[in-house]
Amino acid sequence: MSRDFSRDKRLLTPSQFKAVFDSPCGKLPGRNVLLLVRENDLPHPRIGLVIGKKSVKLSVERNRIKRQLRETFRLHQLELAGWDVVVIARKGLADMDNPELARQFNKLWKRLSRTPSKAAVQPEQDKTVHA
Repeated sequence: MSRDFSRDKRLLTPSQFKAVFDSPCGKLPGRNVLLLVRENDLPHPRIGLVIGKKSVKLSVERNRIKRQLRETFRLHQLELAGWDVVVIARKGLADMDNPELARQFNKLWKRLSRTPSKAAVQPEQDKTVHA
């Protein structure tokens, strides 16, 4: 799999976002950010960004945060296969500088990659079934 950031690696439609919002498999809180995750049954992860004016006032800051997020996601996408991720920004995220943002999201991606998926858990459950 390549490390590109093409259209198939993004959540694009309202229905794709709604699926993650309505039934997330997990929530990963970070400093000034919340990640909602859901399994997607695809060989690659997808990301959606929710960075509103209310949480990050200046468009320059919103765009800077989005660039940093996309880049860290692009570098870690091989470890995140099979997840849909929605990143929700909170107040104070714009106060972080670029290296600090990169560190925070690198930690969040590593935490997500260690999260067991249902597909990994189901074979273990099958072994415990008594005949």
